[in-house]
Amino acid sequence: MWVAEGNVLEARCNDGISQAMNSFRVCFAAVFFSTLLFSRVAPAAEPSKDSQIRVLVVTGGHDFEKEPFFKLFQDNSDITFQAVEHPNAHERLKSDAARAYDALVLYDMWQPITEEAKADFVQRLKEGKGLVVLHHGIASYQEWPEFRKIIGARYYLKKMVVDGVEKPRSAFKHDMHFRIHVADPSHPVTRGVSDFEMHDETYKWFEVASDSHPLLTTDEPESNKTIAWTRTYEAARVVYLQSGHDHFAYENPNYQRLLKQAIRWAARKDGSN
Repeated sequence: MWVAEGNVLEARCNDGISQAMNSFRVCFAAVFFSTLLFSRVAPAAEPSKDSQIRVLVVTGGHDFEKEPFFKLFQDNSDITFQAVEHPNAHERLKSDAARAYDALVLYDMWQPITEEAKADFVQRLKEGKGLVVLHHGIASYQEWPEFRKIIGARYYLKKMVVDGVEKPRSAFKHDMHFRIHVADPSHPVTRGVSDFEMHDETYKWFEVASDSHPLLTTDEPESNKTIAWTRTYEAARVVYLQSGHDHFAYENPNYQRLLKQAIRWAARKDGSN
């Protein structure tokens, strides 16, 4: 009897151990697969506010589609941004106000500028603030020669005689569909971008400085050949992108990438020297 009862007790004990082990295996498997699942679906961490590029977006003097344009900046996780419209923009060039941003994006077409504002603008660039100029921003400050040196181009809003040479009025054409060639695919602004199609407004008969570095070109007859470039002015990195008239450009993934990388490069946050 003692032997039989001992066997029964041993069997019950073994059953209990077996059940405990099975429960442990089930719990371990549940924890393991839950950890694996959540590690796969967890979203990538957003950049901290301290690491984001602070951008001041300047508009005024030219109409544009506000909602889709500002969405370009709202969807850019690299940045935080503030927007200011002329005639209030020049106040943001003063030294105290400029502490709030790392780079300027000009999407304006503005003419009046005081001597004080000119000096503030140049001083911010000497301090190394990045500058990205978009589309019609090329036509601002027609009477300020230094602006042409800053952006590396001159767009003529009217026919002019320069150094004895007659310059025709620069031209534009809406709703053009054309192909854009990446002239320097290794540059941080164009990296990862291949030749692409664009529906946009074109500009032609404007001048590009010979010391600007071409990024994008086109063979479209209604456009200048070089349509995007980089340069430096004092301590500032400068980028110009001709594209950007309306939502057709804003929603083009290649344009979105170019703008994002242009801001990063101009603000010296791209990892290059």
